[in-house]
Amino acid sequence: MLDIAENSIAAEAKCIKILVNEDSNSDLLQMIVEDDGRGMSAEMVARVIDPFTTTRTTRKVGLGIPLLKAAAEACNGSLRIESQLGKGTELFVQFQRSHIDRMPLGDLITTVLNLVVTNPQIHWIFQYEYNGNVFTFDDVLVKNEIRDLPLTEPGILNCIKEILKSGIMEINPDFSPDQVSIS
Repeated sequence: MLDIAENSIAAEAKCIKILVNEDSNSDLLQMIVEDDGRGMSAEMVARVIDPFTTTRTTRKVGLGIPLLKAAAEACNGSLRIESQLGKGTELFVQFQRSHIDRMPLGDLITTVLNLVVTNPQIHWIFQYEYNGNVFTFDDVLVKNEIRDLPLTEPGILNCIKEILKSGIMEINPDFSPDQVSIS
């Protein structure tokens, strides 16, 4: 999730929405990252799954999307990208939730917290869905409340972390903040 969100940041998105959906009934784990950044041409969308295609100038390979696609396909899943120049991009990936090869991908709460705090100029919306129950975190609510205080203020960091933790645990009682989850 972090690598994909960084693509949206590099595309100069002003708003990035991350949706994570766990459905144990249908045995699916899905993630959608959508942004309002520069977008890509149809040709670039077709090429972006190639590890030797990147817009970065610091290195000549881009492994995030190709590795995510390979991981999804190895777990009976798929990856799809839709994009329009000047309008933004949506990346959709899904995995078989119970697949033995589905790798843990990091700490969900810390990843979202880091994205929000290190990129305060971006409007972040994070939605977590578990078996039809939904928790949504919109950083605008926090930013409006704290006004001129920095997001890096320890009390604010703890508040955001607690909002994420309690919101996720409210809809998924089996979620442990210490567990390795999607990220």
